[in-house]
Amino acid sequence: MYSQIDSNKQKSVLLLMLAAALVLALGYIFDRAYGGDGYGGLFLGIIISLITTSISYFQGDKIALSVSGAQPITKDENRYVWNMVENLCITAGLPVPKIYIMNDPSINAFATGRKPELSSIAITTGAIEKLKNEELEGVLAHELSHIQNYDIRFMMLVAILVGAISIMANIFLRGGMFRRRSNDREGGDALAIFAIVGVVLAILSPLIAQLIKLAVSRKREYLADASGALLTRFPDGLATALEKIQAENTPLQKANASTAHLFFSNPFTGKNLAGLFSTHPPIDDRIKKLREMV
Repeated sequence: MYSQIDSNKQKSVLLLMLAAALVLALGYIFDRAYGGDGYGGLFLGIIISLITTSISYFQGDKIALSVSGAQPITKDENRYVWNMVENLCITAGLPVPKIYIMNDPSINAFATGRKPELSSIAITTGAIEKLKNEELEGVLAHELSHIQNYDIRFMMLVAILVGAISIMANIFLRGGMFRRRSNDREGGDALAIFAIVGVVLAILSPLIAQLIKLAVSRKREYLADASGALLTRFPDGLATALEKIQAENTPLQKANASTAHLFFSNPFTGKNLAGLFSTHPPIDDRIKKLREMV
């Protein structure tokens, strides 16, 4: 378990660094392609990232809860779920998050919030009704692990970097934010090279950034599986919950592409798509890793 956690943390940080480096590289190359010294593009990349960060950092959790149709509950309204979350939080040393219920027959859940003190956890009515005690506990432990490991904040940063890359690529291709400086006598060849590289990167970088985002998302799911199993000391509970999701194959009624990576399993289908464009690892692989944890 500890080996899986350490490995996923290291890989996730490396992928985040790669995304950040791509933002800066794009800014530099795009500015050079338009005859600048490159530093103006770097500055633009930083400004775009800061603006998108501010919006997502303070409003991201509210948007996710609203889009999913989650409704808050009190302890008296559902003592079973409330007590389970509270007990897991005591074990993990976490403050009890706000608890939400999604009226949906599928088995799913998600956590959100930029830090444990401001976190929320939402779970579907399908999960509450169809999962046994140890299975539901495993799912909730998985989501609480996202909170404990600051995965939501981490994924928020990744999503912001991906968005910044897409914005910069659009700006370059449209040419609206840059004015090419005439330089026919010297540096013409260099400008042509930067222009070609810039066009190629403007086309490919949004795809590369999206792949980075999906790769990070899958790594954080593996990490949350390992951390959740460590919290409950019962990996099989989480594994059997995944088996039920796989067998049922029921999509979330209010699935949304912008929040798909937050959920316990792919909200568009119970069976995760095994490939580069899946927000989650294949369920079979997650089950296998959980069953190997000792």
